[in-house]
Amino acid sequence: MGEPSGIGPEVAVAAFQSLAGKLGERPIKLVGDPRVFLDCGTIPPEAIVESHPVAVLRNPGVPESRNTRAVVDAIDAAVALARNGAAAAAVTAPIHKAALMQGGFEFAGHTEYLAQLTGADRAVMMLVGGGLRVVPLTIHVPLARVPREITIEAIVDTGEIVLKSLRHDFGIAKPRLAVAGLNPHAGEQGEIGREEREIIAPAIEALRGGGFNVIGPLSADTMFHERARARYDAALCMYHDQALIPLKTLAFWEGVNVTLGLPIIRTSPDHGTALDIAGQGKADPRSMIAAIRLAAQMADARA
Repeated sequence: MGEPSGIGPEVAVAAFQSLAGKLGERPIKLVGDPRVFLDCGTIPPEAIVESHPVAVLRNPGVPESRNTRAVVDAIDAAVALARNGAAAAAVTAPIHKAALMQGGFEFAGHTEYLAQLTGADRAVMMLVGGGLRVVPLTIHVPLARVPREITIEAIVDTGEIVLKSLRHDFGIAKPRLAVAGLNPHAGEQGEIGREEREIIAPAIEALRGGGFNVIGPLSADTMFHERARARYDAALCMYHDQALIPLKTLAFWEGVNVTLGLPIIRTSPDHGTALDIAGQGKADPRSMIAAIRLAAQMADARA
């Protein structure tokens, strides 16, 4: 369901209608308060899995912290269905982090909460779209903190999760990973920063020592053009915007957020709650449709 007052329920209903309620032989179910979905369009009652009802009815554009329990319970219910085998995957609509935190939610976002909920050691956020797969090593942290968050261990752990997922979830037999540098021109041999020499390059060597195909550190300003992208299957970037700017430039309307490292498959549209257009019939469901399709493809690859 996501944030009831945002476009999440709208694009969920629109995607359900566009796909006629199923993808191949897989039926699509909507998880949340039926009143929220039915406010956004016509849905067969049997297609809705009811979770905890909202405390305050949907008011487009106006998030309500009293609905925190309903929003989180819908996530919990979808994850439970995926964990017990009743669902092939969970696809989540956008949440409004500020409203949830005001209601007592203690996580920075879906990724962190899903890791705790499923008992995953480390959850990794991947964005997919436009022929590109990108992973930010650091996610929702201030830019000033990024250098302190970059460690050899973090790069190796994240790289291993990405490479294994490329094989198991995306069906790539011999996956290739490109690793970006942190500084301009990947540090210019230590002249514009030493993180590449002291942290990123040793981590890459460790990954190669584990039998993985890894290149880098690469200068982030030259690794995303068409010819460069042909050299790798996914790019590991050092911070949020370094990864998301090229992805959203190439596939703003059809980008998909995937959480790797979980025991379940989870995807979501790569956009926010868009409170400014909620309830106006302007929400574009293409990213939600792409998230549903990718979840099914990943489930097929795992099977």
